[in-house]
Amino acid sequence: MSGSPDHPLAVLRRHTQARIALGRHGAGLPTAAHLDFAEAHARARDAVHARFDEDSIAAALGDGGVHSLRVASEAEGRPQYLRRPDLGRRLACASKADLEALGLGAPDLCLVIGDGLSAEAVNTYAAETALGVLALLPRDLQVTPVLLATGARVALSDPIGEALRARLVLMLIGERPGLSAADSLGAYITHAPRSGRTDADRNCVSNIRIGGLAPSLAAAKLAGLLTRSLALGFSGVRLKDDEGLIETAATSIPIAGTSP
Repeated sequence: MSGSPDHPLAVLRRHTQARIALGRHGAGLPTAAHLDFAEAHARARDAVHARFDEDSIAAALGDGGVHSLRVASEAEGRPQYLRRPDLGRRLACASKADLEALGLGAPDLCLVIGDGLSAEAVNTYAAETALGVLALLPRDLQVTPVLLATGARVALSDPIGEALRARLVLMLIGERPGLSAADSLGAYITHAPRSGRTDADRNCVSNIRIGGLAPSLAAAKLAGLLTRSLALGFSGVRLKDDEGLIETAATSIPIAGTSP
């Protein structure tokens, strides 16, 4: 059976969290594999409904000398957020007015932390990643306060950046939980953000977590991409990451460093 430690495929399990070489018991899975699947599914469900701990994130940012503000999408509550993805892409009118009233001119960078589909990931890794990115950026950049966005989808960064007239926006957001990881943080870079941008206009660094891409490595990767995007005047499929391969926090197996 492939679940045996002596099976040729078993060695692959040391290098991935994917469900491979699980073995079988009769026509089904072994009990251990079945229970592991059920536990992973429960963790994914819990991550989707976890509470976005804005207070703790704001406190962690404040300890690092970074001011934060709060905004919201048009999604009213978690049930509506899950049923209506479109509302998570729209900035609430009150939040838009608040941002426009800041009068920040045209800042170089707006950094947004959104709950997304895994508040667990955001609560665990977002503040560390954000502080790491900000510490590596050129000192002369004009950066807005970090915005903590409730009910956020990735594209919420577009109307936020548009309201602030920001040259560039970085969104840190909880990724859709999977059966291998329920605490994965994603980062999305958009140059000249405005409503109507598509995924082709963004760069993504994903799987930021212990067991994936460590926050410190992600911060270095993001700082490099942000600096290049500002210098070149674009993001998305035209912006290539030339830094080569990186190592994950879990193993020494190289993974592609180029953002999709």
